Amino acid sequence: MPLKSLSTLLFLLPLVRSLSTTIKLSGPPTIPADASHALHPALGSFSIETAFFEEFIGNASAPNRLSLDLLENLRARTGVPAEIRIGGITADSTYWRPNQKESLVNFIDATGALRNTTIGPNFWESIGLLPEGTQITMNLDLRDLDYDGALNMARATYDALAPKNQLFAMEIGNEPDHYLAFTPQNYTNIWGTWATNISRSLGVKSPLFQIAATAEDPLWPYTSPQAPKQLDCISALAAGANKDNIVKSCSEHTYQYSVCDPPRIAVATLPNLVNHTRLAEYLDLWQPRIKSARSQLGDHGFVIGEYNSVSCSGKNGVSNTFGQALWLLDTTLYGASLNVSRMYIHQGGPLALQSSTQLNHGGLSFYDLWYPVQNQNGGIQVFPSYSAYLFIAEALGHSKTLHISNLYPGRQANGSSITTALGDTSAGQLVAYGFWDTSLPSARSSPTKLALLNLEIFNQTQAGQRPVSTFDISAFRSRTSDPIRIRRLQAPGADVKLGNLTTWAGQTFASGLPVGRMVEEVQSSSLVSLSASEAALVFL
Repeated sequence: MPLKSLSTLLFLLPLVRSLSTTIKLSGPPTIPADASHALHPALGSFSIETAFFEEFIGNASAPNRLSLDLLENLRARTGVPAEIRIGGITADSTYWRPNQKESLVNFIDATGALRNTTIGPNFWESIGLLPEGTQITMNLDLRDLDYDGALNMARATYDALAPKNQLFAMEIGNEPDHYLAFTPQNYTNIWGTWATNISRSLGVKSPLFQIAATAEDPLWPYTSPQAPKQLDCISALAAGANKDNIVKSCSEHTYQYSVCDPPRIAVATLPNLVNHTRLAEYLDLWQPRIKSARSQLGDHGFVIGEYNSVSCSGKNGVSNTFGQALWLLDTTLYGASLNVSRMYIHQGGPLALQSSTQLNHGGLSFYDLWYPVQNQNGGIQVFPSYSAYLFIAEALGHSKTLHISNLYPGRQANGSSITTALGDTSAGQLVAYGFWDTSLPSARSSPTKLALLNLEIFNQTQAGQRPVSTFDISAFRSRTSDPIRIRRLQAPGADVKLGNLTTWAGQTFASGLPVGRMVEEVQSSSLVSLSASEAALVFL
């Protein structure tokens, strides 16, 4: 996982302000020029650390019912399963053992360090438990520079998944900008040769590989002399990585904050995390790369193949809260508005030897959306963040022609986010997105849905009245005589850690299945009020 420098974080100073106001969204209601491409139905997907895959999904003799129910909930709302990337730091020490009886074995030494992972033929039975049609990206080992080992894993993966049409792509190496002193050129020389030879060995003629999986943030400014020297998706393509037509898509990783060392631990706070200005300025760093990848590989050519709130396994009281649910919702929608095709939120646990100064050691990560098994950091449970993915899935629905735009605060002429100084009067706390479905007769005249977010921090432990802000959406209603419907993402406060206190449309999902009556408000007014630390999906 990435060990971020402080450079990106230092300019993200706290912006705290109490809100009790009305924001009038300005039209016109027609689809904006900056609207995204048609959204991928698996926009909200998952990266699961290879070594922890069986803990999350289970195996043929003991399926993990909680995980499978949670994944099925998402598939039911879009008709398409969330995609799964099997990878992470342990992928570079994972080996294929064709005679191994166990599906997955982690070798942990006497000090408690995870040294390597081996998988055998029964591993594919665990993948078979996933919702039907789940697309898999498999991460191969690069760090050992063992081509034969990577080829063996690739062949086993291809033979198991390709006949079932479950294999989306393969990656070679996880975060290679963190080892072997790779430059764009020598990385491309090795990666390109391996990917070409593996494709030929498997008899695959169409592009099969997802390139990069790099970790470091893009340098700012983009014109910095060092920027082109960074190893990333675009610099590898520029060095000739796709000369043999082997690259299917680009992947890069994003972790906005970190607890890998004491200085960054202090910065990883809930108010810093839950702020639209900060997360937009962070994701805007990738805009040039996204545009370049799409121009070379097509609309769905760029994915964030691994991400979460806080690297080195999250922070207790931050990454496992309802505040992170709001951050996850805003991050995913904003990424989609920038034309990121899919975003794979990472699930796993603290890994030995990652960082001697990191905050977390052992158990499962505080940023996981749920704990599928009992571990030193807590019992089996679902965290508030999971419900953010339910919101996203219902926003997408079954449409394959849905486009998104950030309506408030919107973007400057150069495409970057409008910050407080440039017109965001809410100090990064109020956000609105519009969705246009181009398959409908009204497609270009008005949106079909709005996502409204109030990111002002209000904690369950906080005294005093909970602030309320109101969005005036009248500019986006084509027929004010028709009522609007509202579904809300709610909890008693941003600091809530419990899934059974988090509701999506009135229901909790702490057991994996919905509990309670589904609540959908109907109103004729164009004023939609949201309490601090709340979000709503509005059907127009």
